[in-house]
Amino acid sequence: MRYWLALVGALFVTGTAFAQVSPQEIAAANRGIVTEQGRDAAWHYAQHRLLAGAINALKPQRPGVVDAYVVVAGLDSDPVFGREAAQTAKVLARRFDAVGRTIVLAAGNGAGDATIPDGSPANLEVALGAIAAKMDLREDVLILYTTSHGAPEVGLAYRDGDHGYGWIGPRRLADLLNGAGISRRLVMLSACFSGEMLPYLVNDSSVVVTAADRDQTSFGCAPGNDWTFFGDALINTALRTPQPFDIAIAQAFDLIRHWEISKRLQPSRPQFYTGSAAYLWLQALEKRMPADATAKVGRPAIGGR
Repeated sequence: MRYWLALVGALFVTGTAFAQVSPQEIAAANRGIVTEQGRDAAWHYAQHRLLAGAINALKPQRPGVVDAYVVVAGLDSDPVFGREAAQTAKVLARRFDAVGRTIVLAAGNGAGDATIPDGSPANLEVALGAIAAKMDLREDVLILYTTSHGAPEVGLAYRDGDHGYGWIGPRRLADLLNGAGISRRLVMLSACFSGEMLPYLVNDSSVVVTAADRDQTSFGCAPGNDWTFFGDALINTALRTPQPFDIAIAQAFDLIRHWEISKRLQPSRPQFYTGSAAYLWLQALEKRMPADATAKVGRPAIGGR
């Protein structure tokens, strides 16, 4: 436990360097260490009902159709992540014909919608398991987007005010997806150092996009923002336009580089991987992509850090 508390302090109290990460901390993150404190029974029951409602509302998969099921999780209660999660779910559901097959989670009600379940690792785990049960794993696709803080070697951070803390380490996220049998997947991770996760998530049928390289921060996560740089460039700009996914990625990455240069920031170096067989499901989904673009929403991420 002392290793866990030290790591919590490194991120959430000092917010400074992450160089000193012990093997025990890395192992804990890769087991998915989480603590919830001060929650009453009514809160837990309310979460159960919200998540059960979201799962029960999912439409069934259609035999012979490559259906996309979308999970978007804001894992930190800083409002920027909740706002990004809520809007990202709308964009991805529309682009990938997943309206009615989408679950959005947001820590601390950062999305400003009391009907959205908490963005906790526990809720994410249940949502992934439920969607795996709904999908035809040989035919359908999971689209997963997470937005939060991150740290080297320990992966994605979960924080819900003073109540919830945790980590989803690189191996933990891979184990959740692989254990559920979800190999056909598009995973997009908006977090500092999120490139750390990429080698664990790749396979022939996967597409993985990260906001930063394994040793770089990403930008735009100030609590008052509506978008991170990554979310604004990829979701709020590039994926709103009816263009192939790889062209959208190139547009988003160019935009992020432009913003970082204009702000004189250390390059985040976002990462992109496509498995050799991923085109089979990606082309099927993109054939049903809406023909018209949608308007951007929120304040531009370039306005803050």
